[in-house]
Amino acid sequence: MSAADNSSAEASCDALAIDPTIRRDALARLRSIRGHVEGIVRMLEKEDVYCVDALKQIKAVQGGLAKTSDTILRGHLTHHVVTAHERGDVEPIVAELMDVLKYR
Repeated sequence: MSAADNSSAEASCDALAIDPTIRRDALARLRSIRGHVEGIVRMLEKEDVYCVDALKQIKAVQGGLAKTSDTILRGHLTHHVVTAHERGDVEPIVAELMDVLKYR
């Protein structure tokens, strides 16, 4: 792939967007998680909060974030990774995915 092809492929990666249905679902989940986190903050502001209760709530938030991440990743794989060859941006898509997966 030439430098011009590579730069055009990288530009096409930047132009890819989350599927609107997945984006709406992720936003709804994150808004719910935000409310949950605010509840944990209120819980921790009390002096008599029990450690395990706080840990359970934090774990629930982590689970919600993981589910949101999985939903977005599934959409990325379905809508962008499997069509990368057709667009000619396989290398940047794979590099981007490898970068993201190191945080999982």
